[in-house]
Amino acid sequence: MSEAATVGAPVSIRAELSVADPDTCKFTVSQTLNPDGERFFENPDQAAGSLLVERLFELAGVVHVLVADNVLVVAKTRESSWSGLKPQIAATVRSQLLTGMPAVLQAPQAGGPGKRTDAEIRELVQALLDREVNPSVAAHGGTILLTDVKDGQLYIEMSGSCQGCAASQFTLRQGFERIVRRVVPEVSEIIDVTDHAGGRSPYYQRSQ
Repeated sequence: MSEAATVGAPVSIRAELSVADPDTCKFTVSQTLNPDGERFFENPDQAAGSLLVERLFELAGVVHVLVADNVLVVAKTRESSWSGLKPQIAATVRSQLLTGMPAVLQAPQAGGPGKRTDAEIRELVQALLDREVNPSVAAHGGTILLTDVKDGQLYIEMSGSCQGCAASQFTLRQGFERIVRRVVPEVSEIIDVTDHAGGRSPYYQRSQ
């Protein structure tokens, strides 16, 4: 999460076209994308909540995605070109890793009819934090805490390297918020109550 961690660990990506299938390309990444085994995504619906895969399906021409450890295998339509897709895929991977959020969501999609109560929302979001989000954020030295739920509004607090980090709002808005809205659509707003000026690297502290 900290700027130092990002600068000190640049992401390298090696692309290899399949000899057997010219519409398939393997991307080997220097950082882990999915430590929990192999996951195959056949369509965008299966990718709901898995931020990296969601964003890959948003690229024109992507039809299938497989993620395993530090390997990403992408299949494209015959009409699309790798010359245009490869740099877009690489940029998407790097952007996702910057958020500190899990690239692949392992928790089952929380669905079902009816509107959830604040207590049910709290339970679902806390489980999401415990199983998916904080293990990934902890690798960057940070933690996201759920402090309250009122009328569908989540109140969260960032600690560790997330507190005061210049990338914290990127992590919150492009990572955590997107996952939460996919898994618990009843959440109307996510409010950050962190004292960022008191963090280790107080990016938001006003100059004297």
